[in-house]
Amino acid sequence: MVPNQLTPSIPQAAGNRFPSSSLVTTPELQQELISMTTKERKILVAVDEGEESTYALSWCLKNLVTENSKDTLVLLYVKPPQVVYTALDGTGYLFSPDIIATMDNYRNQVAESVIEKAKKLCKDLQDVKVETRVENGDARDVICDVAEKMGVDMVVLGTHGYGMIKRAFLGSVSNHCAQNAKCPVLIVRKPKTSGAATSTS
Repeated sequence: MVPNQLTPSIPQAAGNRFPSSSLVTTPELQQELISMTTKERKILVAVDEGEESTYALSWCLKNLVTENSKDTLVLLYVKPPQVVYTALDGTGYLFSPDIIATMDNYRNQVAESVIEKAKKLCKDLQDVKVETRVENGDARDVICDVAEKMGVDMVVLGTHGYGMIKRAFLGSVSNHCAQNAKCPVLIVRKPKTSGAATSTS
């Protein structure tokens, strides 16, 4: 069953660390639990050109990030690896350097456009630090690597909702991250009707 809203994970984490019978027995322990739930968090949101990632970011801003929380929001865009094309006539010649440079310039413009759009959604946040990063490579691996290197508390992803066959060929970024990231991953599905569907791992 997919929950309709994010279930707080802090009490569960605390339960793994402390015996359940001692959770509310000492003021010291209560204070530690409070500090865990109110600490400054670092949340990584993967963004791309799709509506799904825009919706995931909007959902995150409405449901996870609150004003005056002093959270840090990391907006990550991953440029796909450069694809080397052969000539259309099949001779095996590569595109000229000018064409390759034009393609690189286009990829950079797309990255800049996506990041700027995401930053506009975050413009009304107060006391929340917004960082942006643009990386190159396979999004599945890059997201997991960046999340681990930055020590983020959570990764937020949209999902394209591919069918089984298409997912088998293209791979699922959200599924890969859910299975391989070293932190909790929140997957937000853009609803076809009212309401939001989310899942955590």
